[in-house]
Amino acid sequence: MENIKSNSSDKEDVFKAIVDNMREGVYITDREKIISFWSKGAEAITGYRSNDVLGSSCQCNILAHIDNEGRKLCDHDCPLTASIRGGKTVEVEAYLHHKKGHRLPVHIRTAPVLDNTENIIGACEIFADISSKITVEKKLTELKKLAMIDPLTELANRRYIDHSLAKRMEEAQTSDMKVGIIFYDIDHFKKINDNYGHHIGDKVIKMVANTLLKSSRSLDVVGRWGGEEMIEIIPNVTEEYFQMIAERNRMLVENSDLQIASDDLKVTVSVGATIIRKDDSLDSFLERADKLMYKSKKEGRNRVSFG
Repeated sequence: MENIKSNSSDKEDVFKAIVDNMREGVYITDREKIISFWSKGAEAITGYRSNDVLGSSCQCNILAHIDNEGRKLCDHDCPLTASIRGGKTVEVEAYLHHKKGHRLPVHIRTAPVLDNTENIIGACEIFADISSKITVEKKLTELKKLAMIDPLTELANRRYIDHSLAKRMEEAQTSDMKVGIIFYDIDHFKKINDNYGHHIGDKVIKMVANTLLKSSRSLDVVGRWGGEEMIEIIPNVTEEYFQMIAERNRMLVENSDLQIASDDLKVTVSVGATIIRKDDSLDSFLERADKLMYKSKKEGRNRVSFG
């Protein structure tokens, strides 16, 4: 990504037309990080229209990038700031905040914007969705054909989960492949329905579902187990990687939020995570995961219990 020089007004329309045909999101800020340009790709990836963001600071909880540890890039190692202050191109991977509330993994490149005298007058960010969108859409089409999709969340339904669990359990018990199962339960969900209504409760379930789905691999299965409970089947993992996934997903849900009028509704999940054992039955490892999830509830919620 080269440094960008500001163009005369007769070339700006050409620039905008070219950028608006890119699949990646693009936005430009001044030195104070006030957004002056927001592309069609940025609208498609984030859900935010240009009218939502133009004239606002990118630090005002618009994309609210966080890293794998949940640290806010605006507070730590902001790539736009590095490009403005250091005059260099920066590349990072992070999770942005979608307008619907869920977190989305993106690859980010930033570069300084220069005027005709080579002075830095702002910065440009280009970001791409790296959530295996095509794979997710293909999987979604297949599930719809098989009537194995949950209508609210568009995750795998209980029928498909049962089929996948049986298949993965056989693989885990007849090979050296480790298969992890994670139960997620949205904390204080009844209070959300009581305080905001079932319509908002449904939006919260969809937000959490999207956060889990977008951060999953193509071979993983994320499904709705029932009500506000979700399950993730993760084949071919090490114990260390499995624990990282469970903790990361808990953190991503915690850092998602749903905008309701002037309020940001945040939720957390209690998580139970276990790896299928050679002597497990279908009932035994599901019961173990369920008990671990309730252990997280009893110990204060918004945590992962492994076993």
